[in-house]
Amino acid sequence: MNHRADGVTVVSILGEDYSIKAPAGQEQALLDAASMLKAALADTKRKYPTLIGDRLLVLAAMNLCSQQIEMEKQHRAELDRYQEQVSATVEVISKTIQQA
Repeated sequence: MNHRADGVTVVSILGEDYSIKAPAGQEQALLDAASMLKAALADTKRKYPTLIGDRLLVLAAMNLCSQQIEMEKQHRAELDRYQEQVSATVEVISKTIQQA
């Protein structure tokens, strides 16, 4: 990965160079995403050494998407749990105020 003067980052994935310009302030996110994709590709290649090209890329992308979906489900469950805790605390406070 390298940066050009015009703010474009060149990312090499599976031997192909892609020139990508990230929105202002999102350059590090672009680099992190490229690194994550490369790691997913390497992991997928280790598991399925006969896969190449588009098939490897699609399977790696599908694995990343399934991980994202699982993390979103976990996040939603945590938010629901926190909301229940906040609601219970508000209820206790309301009862305490009403009794005062």
